[in-house]
Amino acid sequence: MEHKISVVEEKTAKTKPGGAYLLLNLLGWVVDVAAFVFGIIFIVESSEKGGLPIGFGVTLMIASILGLIGMIIFTCGFHIIQPNQAKVFTLFGKYYGTIKEPGFYYVNPFCSAVTPAKTVSTAAPATSVNVASGTQSTNVAVSMPSSKISLRTRTLNNERQKVNDVLGNPIIIGANVIWKVADPTAAVFNVENFEQFLSTQCDSVIRNIARLYPYDTMEEDSEEKTLRGSSNEIAEQMETELQARVADAGLEIIDVRITHLAYAEEIAAAMLQRQQAVAVIAARQKIVEGAVSMVKMAIDQLGEEEIVVLDEERKAAMVSNLLVVLCGNKDAQPIVNSGSIY
Repeated sequence: MEHKISVVEEKTAKTKPGGAYLLLNLLGWVVDVAAFVFGIIFIVESSEKGGLPIGFGVTLMIASILGLIGMIIFTCGFHIIQPNQAKVFTLFGKYYGTIKEPGFYYVNPFCSAVTPAKTVSTAAPATSVNVASGTQSTNVAVSMPSSKISLRTRTLNNERQKVNDVLGNPIIIGANVIWKVADPTAAVFNVENFEQFLSTQCDSVIRNIARLYPYDTMEEDSEEKTLRGSSNEIAEQMETELQARVADAGLEIIDVRITHLAYAEEIAAAMLQRQQAVAVIAARQKIVEGAVSMVKMAIDQLGEEEIVVLDEERKAAMVSNLLVVLCGNKDAQPIVNSGSIY
């Protein structure tokens, strides 16, 4: 039973020009600070001179404090989108929209940008030693989460994995996947971690495709597709199947290429001997075919030009000698007969 991913359709977020709202924000800060300062001045003058109502100054200060809170909330609505980046917004738990075009925008300050899940790096931390004090310190690289989703083209180097081909031979295969995020909304909402999701699907596709073909047929005239001889066609098939699996996650597969292909260590030596045996047999077959054609040509020319008349016994001896000379691994050592052959 095929499982379908719940899809969230992408829409453009409602935005305002960031430059105009930035000027409005600066004006609001100036007014708020001025109200706070005038409130303090009015309270001080009222306490010194007496008889003046102090309520107006208190009102200004309270209004400036509330205005400060409002300006802080107002400032949260500014967002900068760089080229090939995107942000996905939610408003009180509901999908609000996505911004993919680069620029300076102002969005509803109560909207929050969704931070996609990132794959945790397991790289070993760097360690430094202070020679003078003899102390040792460890520097750990920490990747801060970002709400910006990269739309740039990226590369996934799939780790080498051991699978069995269609003949049951264990092989080691690895692939390189070039991909990018085409739909940031689907990448954030439809799957938990789109990078990990792509890696898992890539492993599955490579295993499934590799099991359908033999590593090699050992036959030169065979038209059967093999992992070694038809790597480009098989890589295109991997690309098609992988794209079908990650389409609902908002990912686009640009290219897939097989980067490593070899027999597993336990059968590599045996398969090498088999390949060498096949090569030797093929070479011997070519040598025999050529030798037979040369012997036939020699006998035909001797008969047509009547250089020498050979009976069947002499023809058989000549054929035997020529085949030994032409098919032998070492140079022949001729024996010159000075007398009659009878």
